Amino acid sequence: MKKILTLLLLLSCLFGCKKAPEANFTTVKHPEWAQKAVIYQVNVRQFSDEGTFAAAETQLNRLADLGVDILWLMPIHPIGVEGRKGTLGSYYAVQDYCAVNPEFGTLEDFDHFLAAAHEKGFKVILDWVANHTGRDHAWTVEHKDWYFLDSLGNLATQYDWTDIAHLNYENNPALYEAMEAQMKFWVDRGVDGFRCDVASEVPTDFWEKAFGDFRAAHPDALFFLAEAENPALQKNAFDAYYAWQQMHLWYDLAKGEKNANDLADFYVNYADATGMPAGTLAMNFLSNHDQNSWMGTNTEMYGDAVKQYAVLSFMLPGIPMLYNGDEICLPKRLEFFEKDPIDWSEDPLGMTEFYKKLIALRDEHSCLWISPWGGNMSVLPTDHPEQIFAFERETLGDMCLAMFNFSDKEVSYKVENHLVTKDCDFTLPAHGYHIIFSVGDCFGDCDETELEDVTE
Repeated sequence: MKKILTLLLLLSCLFGCKKAPEANFTTVKHPEWAQKAVIYQVNVRQFSDEGTFAAAETQLNRLADLGVDILWLMPIHPIGVEGRKGTLGSYYAVQDYCAVNPEFGTLEDFDHFLAAAHEKGFKVILDWVANHTGRDHAWTVEHKDWYFLDSLGNLATQYDWTDIAHLNYENNPALYEAMEAQMKFWVDRGVDGFRCDVASEVPTDFWEKAFGDFRAAHPDALFFLAEAENPALQKNAFDAYYAWQQMHLWYDLAKGEKNANDLADFYVNYADATGMPAGTLAMNFLSNHDQNSWMGTNTEMYGDAVKQYAVLSFMLPGIPMLYNGDEICLPKRLEFFEKDPIDWSEDPLGMTEFYKKLIALRDEHSCLWISPWGGNMSVLPTDHPEQIFAFERETLGDMCLAMFNFSDKEVSYKVENHLVTKDCDFTLPAHGYHIIFSVGDCFGDCDETELEDVTE
């Protein structure tokens, strides 16, 4: 009988047992200095009236007071002349990877900026364009075989980017080596990583090879952000990715075309729907250089709910990012190919102080930090699922309860949670938010009596 049972068990496993799916985790070890970081994107050309590294350096104290940690500089390299768009051209048509745009100053000016930023505790990452060069980059003559060519053997463009020449990595190991060497030039100068333009257009194995080499030489020192939302890039190469799908959902939500229930479904199903590895970082943002210039200002995109979406970007798992001007709710779309400096003199919504508070909350509460130090998100059920979105995050006893009213009317609601233990009834105004922490902090539309119910 025992032999028969054993045989049956073996047969059932042979024909009926399925192999458990392999855990989908990133292999990337994020630098410890990034655990509670906030990224700040600097458009050097528009950041000051002068549009130089030296002028940007004078604002480091202001940025330190704001509380941001990682300064991401848009491309700082000389811009190609051939096919140039507008008067000054696109930063993303690079003429020389190992030089700086004279519009911004000299290489020595950049080194001075970098040293000053490091002295104040900032990390600095550079925008890197590995997918294409300017049409008058030296490689277009010296290594034309490194590029895509049209049927007549001329340099091919990509999309409507008529000012660039599209690099072709296929069967081009010399290009792999040369591009990594250009990046190493800046790593050796002391930069702390890269934001990589249209990262999905470049072979994944290039990023894995280059970043593997850089991390081996500089353990726990470098941070890499992909302008992409591609699980393959996040498995072994990049720390963070653009949360593009989230951004477009937020736009639809702000326009009333989606509701809070759609948002909850998105977060509950995101990993399974996309295959994004656990432990990688979504970059949460309201705007960036492309969105501001081509889509609209934050007020145009989010209306009266700008502060609500800013809070959401800080409460969700991932790493928040501010585009320069977010801290004053920049009221204009910046020109992309012309000089168009930001006017820092007015802040009608008080966004600077608002972001200071948000950044201070992130610094204080480990549940808001990045993986693996921060807490995962648990979406919570409410009795008004189309209007109210709620979730919890917890790590090592530090917990937050985050609630948002994504409607244009006041809503009273109930939410099942593990933090406020006595009374689960809440009321939020239109576009309201209410954040409660287990250590007793409250942010947003808070009734102070509710803090008495917070579990210590």
